[in-house]
Amino acid sequence: MPVTYTCLIIDDEPLARELIEAYVSKIPELKIAGQCTNALEASSLLTKQKVDLLFLDINMPVLKGVDFFKNLVTKPEVIFTTAHREYALEGFEVNALDYLLKPIIFDRFFLSVQKFFKAMETKVVASTESPHTSVPRETLIVTQGQKKIRLYKDEIVYVESFKDYIEIHTVHKKIRIKQNIGAFERKLGLPFLRIHRSYIVHTIYLTGFSKNEVEIKDLELPIGNSYKEKVLTYFETSGLFL
Repeated sequence: MPVTYTCLIIDDEPLARELIEAYVSKIPELKIAGQCTNALEASSLLTKQKVDLLFLDINMPVLKGVDFFKNLVTKPEVIFTTAHREYALEGFEVNALDYLLKPIIFDRFFLSVQKFFKAMETKVVASTESPHTSVPRETLIVTQGQKKIRLYKDEIVYVESFKDYIEIHTVHKKIRIKQNIGAFERKLGLPFLRIHRSYIVHTIYLTGFSKNEVEIKDLELPIGNSYKEKVLTYFETSGLFL
């Protein structure tokens, strides 16, 4: 018998809730725990019922989705939904699985749900191997002067080069270290993408792109001429902007 997971839809727009429910009905492993029009309704439901996954609108009246999620004591997995690209980075700051840009198409919704299934499989494997440990986040050690700094890779938003130095922009701070950007790129691997001789971006934080630049919230970074073919091919094949 297949494993099923419960999900809760939280959105103040009726049509958005109905669309997500229709999509969920196509996936046998998911079942609806309920629909809520705001964070207060959702908070009440979560005290009564276990939920594995939230489809959570970011921009809601009274209490924004991100603020609601931050304050949950027990946090389900979350996929944020929004009509505004500029809110996407807020979602990733709280380790969201994904964000869906409205109007949501089924193919993109399905990819997000696959991320959720993989996350749940990872949790099961981790609990089987060692019930007292969680899956470690991937880290990177950098040297700043005489100091060693541990960075979580999933918190690095983009990297900028200044000759022999690079500036690492994380969701919390900026760190400047003496290192060649090419050498640093080799330490990162996927899902990081070199878009310019001076820039590497973490693709999960991207909120838009054109043939000449990528967008991270309200920041626009150029795509170098020698990188265009590789970068645009990546966007066409990765499913990131389906």
